[in-house]
Amino acid sequence: MNAEFFSAIADIEKEKGIPQSYMLEKIEQALLAALKKDYPAAQECARVVLDPETQTVNMYLQKQVADPVEDPNTQISLEEARKTDPTIEVGDLYKVPVDAKKFGRIAAQAAKQVIIQGIREAERGLIYDEFTSKEHEILSGVVTRVDPRTGGVSIQISSNSEFTEAYLSPSERIPNEVLREGDRIKVYVVEVRKLSRGPQVLISRTHPGLVKRLFELEVPEIFDGTVEIKSIAREAGSRTKIAVWSNDPNVDPIGACVGPKGGRVNAIVEELNGEKIDIVSYSENPEEYIASALAPSDVISVTILPDGKSCRVIVPEHQLSLAIGKEGQNVRLAARLTGYKIDIKPESQA
Repeated sequence: MNAEFFSAIADIEKEKGIPQSYMLEKIEQALLAALKKDYPAAQECARVVLDPETQTVNMYLQKQVADPVEDPNTQISLEEARKTDPTIEVGDLYKVPVDAKKFGRIAAQAAKQVIIQGIREAERGLIYDEFTSKEHEILSGVVTRVDPRTGGVSIQISSNSEFTEAYLSPSERIPNEVLREGDRIKVYVVEVRKLSRGPQVLISRTHPGLVKRLFELEVPEIFDGTVEIKSIAREAGSRTKIAVWSNDPNVDPIGACVGPKGGRVNAIVEELNGEKIDIVSYSENPEEYIASALAPSDVISVTILPDGKSCRVIVPEHQLSLAIGKEGQNVRLAARLTGYKIDIKPESQA
C-alpha cells in the first residue's frame, strides 16, 4: 500500500509537474489534521512522518512516560511503555502507533479534501509562474465563448504545456472585428494577477504592444535588433503609426518592415482585421521626425515653438485635409507618435 502511495505521488509529479516534496508536505498536513480530528484530546501529541526513501508512512501519538499517569491523553505509564521498550525510563517520550485503518470516515474525508486542495493550489501556482513569464508577449488562443449581450469573449490561451481561460473584455476587442467560437487568434498579455480562485490573465487586442510584438515575429531585422521600433501610436481597428530606425546604414528600416511585395506588413494587417499601418522613419531631428510622422501628406516646413513641446507645420493647400486626416486622426496619431503638439497651417496662411 505504501509503495503504491509513493508511486502515485511520483506520477503526479510527472503528469502535472508538481514537486514530490510539495505534495508530501500537503499530505502530511492532511493526515495530521485527520489524526487530530480522531484524537481531539491528544492533539498536541499527534505526529505524522512520511519518508519517501523507505516508502513508509508513520502516524503516532508522542506521549511522555509517567509514573503515576496524571493525564492519559498526553502521558503513558512506565509499565505500558516497557512492554515494547524495556529500556525506557520515566520522562522519556514514547510513540504510540496509530493505525490509519481506524480513521473515521469524517477524518478520512478531511484528509482527502486537503490533498485535492493541495494539488489545485500547486496547479494554480504553476499556471501563474508560466503566464507571468509571458507578460507583454503574444500568445495564441482559441475562442471558446462569445457573449452576445456584452460582447466579451472567453479565450483558452496556452503557453508551453499550461492552459488557462482568459477573458477578452469588449473594451480590449478590435472594433468591428467578428469573432466566432473556434477561431484562433493572437492576444497580448497585459498583466497576470494572483487571485484566490487562481491566476487571472489580462489580455488585449487593442494594446500597441500587440503591433510591436507582431512586427518582431514578422520582421527578422527587428527581432535581431538591426531595426528598432522607436514609437507606436494606435487607434485599434482603424490606424496605427509606427516609427522605425535602423542601426545599419545599409538596411532600409521601412523596406524591412514592409517586406518583399508588402508581404510582412500585409500579414500583420490581416491579423489586425484590416487595420491600416503607416510605417515612418524615426529621426533624432524633431523637424524631420514630425514631417515623416505626418505621412502620407507632404510637409513644406516644421517649426518647433519656444515651449519645446509643440510645433507649427506648413503643408501645401491641397494636402491640408490629408495631413489632418479623417476626423483629425492623422495629426492626432502623429502627435502621439512624436510627443509634440502639432498645429497645421496651409501654405496660404503661412
